[in-house]
Amino acid sequence: MSSNSYYYSSSSVSFSSSTTRNGQTTGSRYVEHTESDPSGTTRHIASQRSGEPLHHERRDYDASGRLISSEGRALGGNSIDSNRRIEDVSDEQRENDRLYEERIEDEYAKREGGA
Repeated sequence: MSSNSYYYSSSSVSFSSSTTRNGQTTGSRYVEHTESDPSGTTRHIASQRSGEPLHHERRDYDASGRLISSEGRALGGNSIDSNRRIEDVSDEQRENDRLYEERIEDEYAKREGGA
C-alpha cells in the first residue's frame, strides 16, 4: 500500500499603530502572509505609512528554501487606487460621537416630555 502525503500550511500576522507627538499623528500598518506546500513557499508582505501609498512585496521560494523571485512595488495598478492613504480620524470621530450623544439625549428628553 503506497501512501501519498501532501501538506499545506498558511500563516498570517498583522498590526497597525499610530503615535501622536506635539500634535502630529503618524501611523503605519503591516501584514505578512505565508503559504507553503511541497513545491515551495510564497510570502506576501504589505505595509503602509500615514500619507504614503501601500507597498506590496512578494517572495517565492523553492522547496529547498532558495529565493526564486522577489517583486516589490508601490501599488497603483488599474484596480488599486494609489491615492489611498492612512488618515487619522480620531478627532473627527470624537466630535461625531459627541454630536450623536447630544442628539440622542435630546430625543430621549422629548420622549419623556422634557425638552
